[in-house]
Amino acid sequence: MPEIILNGPEGRLEGRYQQSSTPNAPIALMLHPHPQHGGTMNNKVVYSLYQSFQRQGFSVLRFNFRGVGRSQGKFDRGEGELSDAAAALDWLQSWNQNAAQCWIAGFSFGAWIGMQLLMRRPEISGFISVAPPANVYDFSFLAPCPSSGLIIQGDQDTVVPQEAVGKLIQKLSHQRGIKIDYKVVPGASHFFNEHLDQLAEAVDQYLETAIPEAAAKARTTR
Repeated sequence: MPEIILNGPEGRLEGRYQQSSTPNAPIALMLHPHPQHGGTMNNKVVYSLYQSFQRQGFSVLRFNFRGVGRSQGKFDRGEGELSDAAAALDWLQSWNQNAAQCWIAGFSFGAWIGMQLLMRRPEISGFISVAPPANVYDFSFLAPCPSSGLIIQGDQDTVVPQEAVGKLIQKLSHQRGIKIDYKVVPGASHFFNEHLDQLAEAVDQYLETAIPEAAAKARTTR
């Protein structure tokens, strides 16, 4: 799992990158939770997402937002972090210019950033958002949501209430041509502490359906 340093808007950004052995493999970018609440690229949910995409044959990048770990800069209320994510995606695409597809995945604050990036980058073909903080941030920019994807929520989440995510799902599901899969993990808290296996299973199952060709290639190269 090679460590990388890429150029961000405010200096270097620290990341971890895994290159797929499959030619022209799809790519995926992982985004971590809130930097001011202990969020890093090594968060267990983010790492679980990273491993799931890797299992399905993707080339995968996760990185620390500005001011986290060895990444330079300081917290910028989401605006700078969105720029960081765009720079990370640029780096990922530069190393995979013939990638079959481009995906984004985020947890909590990272899900909010990821959905904004989704609106700005038409090449993103799918997304996975874990516990998107619809009770804290405005998601009205998803009008319309440009890609189908998966939203995962724990039914014991006390940080992001299930009702807030449900309202977001209802809004997105009314958009023509977009399919939002919604998975509720029974007993799971916001951080999925005792339910990481169920989280990984849900992501794996979704990706195997959404990217059958990539999944088939991944299984033959394991």
